[in-house]
This record gives sequence, structure tokens and C-alpha cells, in this order.
Amino acid sequence: MTTDLLIFALGESRSFGDSVGRALGVLPSEHEERDFEDGEHKARPLVNVRDQDVFVIHSLYGEPGRSVNDKLCRLLFFLATIQDAGARRVTAVAPYLCYSRKDSRTKTRDPVTTRYVAALFEAVGVDRVVTLDVHNPAAYQNAFRCRTELLEARSILVGRLRDHLKEGPVSVVSPDVGGVKRADRFREALARSVEADVASAFMYKRRSEGVVTGEVLVGRVEEGTAVIIDDLVSTGTTMRRAAQACRDAGAREVIAVATHGLFLEESAGVVEDPAIDRFLVTNTVPPFRLDPDLVRRKVEIVDATPRVAEAIQRMHEGGSVAELNEA
Repeated sequence: MTTDLLIFALGESRSFGDSVGRALGVLPSEHEERDFEDGEHKARPLVNVRDQDVFVIHSLYGEPGRSVNDKLCRLLFFLATIQDAGARRVTAVAPYLCYSRKDSRTKTRDPVTTRYVAALFEAVGVDRVVTLDVHNPAAYQNAFRCRTELLEARSILVGRLRDHLKEGPVSVVSPDVGGVKRADRFREALARSVEADVASAFMYKRRSEGVVTGEVLVGRVEEGTAVIIDDLVSTGTTMRRAAQACRDAGAREVIAVATHGLFLEESAGVVEDPAIDRFLVTNTVPPFRLDPDLVRRKVEIVDATPRVAEAIQRMHEGGSVAELNEA
């Protein structure tokens, strides 16, 4: 057991943190979280963190009783507390990082919220921020002045997907033009895994004021399995449109794959849609908004904690996270 590595897992991320700790052989350290009657709160470590290498795990998704902003504030305050207590290095591990989709101005005077969140992490003195797949990796990396690490779930999703593929051709589909590079990297990894050719396709669509006015599927998916890949599923409408286009083009099976399954309230109908045979997501966000029976029937959760644990071990020992992503 490494003596100068400490991990903490806040609030609803305790279960995720426990799994990371088991993989590391380092149990999460004890801490106190306390809410006050006026809505304020505090959190503090119950162990000595001086001169330690500290990793704080908190997945920043909203849920009943805990908004995204509430979780972000709690994480920032705890990171600052750890820093004030003399930790040698403080790393924020947010398996799902809030506001990472708002990384550019799409309208006049729009906020660039990703950059503002980065400034908050920097303001509390964090040394490094770690997350799993984001919508725009370059925007995430450029938003921060402190060090960042971007973990990729591609290999663990490919490993699980391989077990579900049936005989016949396979195509990896990007649901929009912006995701083509992500889909192509996924296609290459899947092709290496199954030791066979994997085709590619993408959806081209015109969008204005959030409304899609035209779309077409570019590529071949007929008589095979279409794997639609994206960084997250929120309402699911993007996945549904891509899935229906694949069915209309002759796909026999459609599997939707994403790192983060937000599954907002209106997504239940999309998950039920027969156009999609199965959803494959990781456990960065638990599917608490969906009926458990629906989850059992159509959603498969892939455990991302071993990957996070390996990344923490490599960062602690000075190893390469980039090599882990390529594994």
C-alpha cells in the first residue's frame, strides 16, 4: 500500500470512490460533510493530509436535492480546505464534469462557462483536474491553466461491446459531423479488437436555434450492426434520430454507446424506442432517472472505476496517462 496517496470521495460519489479505492488498495479517507439549516455546508478531512498526494473524487451531475452548482461548490470548498491543510498536491477527479459542453460562444454575448469553471478550480489552488470523455477535448484542455488529464473510456466500452456483436458487418456511426473524429478513433479500436474491418458513417444535419431542419446519413450500415457513439446521452433525441436513420438505411441492429448516461426525464421514451436495441454507458452518472426495469432491459452499465484507479496510480507514480488511453 502506498503511504502518501490519499483519496476522498464526496457525497453521492462515495460508492464510485469506494470502487476506485478497492482497485487501488487504498480505502477512501474519512471526512465530514455537514449541512446547516440556512442551506450552507462544510466539509473537512478527518485525517492528516499534510505533505500527502490527495485525490478528491466527485462526479458533477445534478440530481434531486443536489444541483450541479451545489456539487461544484462543495467540491471547490473541499479542495481549498485540503490545500489549506498542507497537502503536497491536490487533484480534482470529476468523472463527469459539469458545464463542459458550453465551451464556446454560439450566440452574441454567450458565456463560455467551461472557462469560468476552470477559473474556479484554479482559484482554490488545485494542482490538476481529471475527467472522462468531454464533448470537446481541445476546449477542455485549453480552458485550464492548471494541469489537466482527460481519460478515455473507449477501450472499456469496446471491450464490452465486442461481446454483444453478432455475425455480419459492423459500422460505427457519429450522430453529427462534430463527433466524426471521436467515432473514427472508436472504429479503429473496435476493428483492432475484433480483428476485422469496421465501416464508418455519420449524420449530417442542419441546425438553427436548436431546431434540426434537415439530416442525412452518410455511409453504409445495411444488413449489419450500427454502433452509434457519442460522449453522452442527455435527452437521447440525437441518438434516436441517428438510430432511426440507420434502421431506414437497412441496419439489422443498433447499439447506442456513450461514456456518460445523463438520461434526463424525457429520455425514457427514447430508451424504450425499438429503433435502439441497447444502450451501453459507464457508471460516471448512475441512471437514477430511469425506471429500474427499463435499465435492466435496455441499458448496460460498464464500470469505469478500474480505469480511474489506474490513472490515479500512474499520476501518483509519475506515469503516463496518455499511454493508458492508448492501451
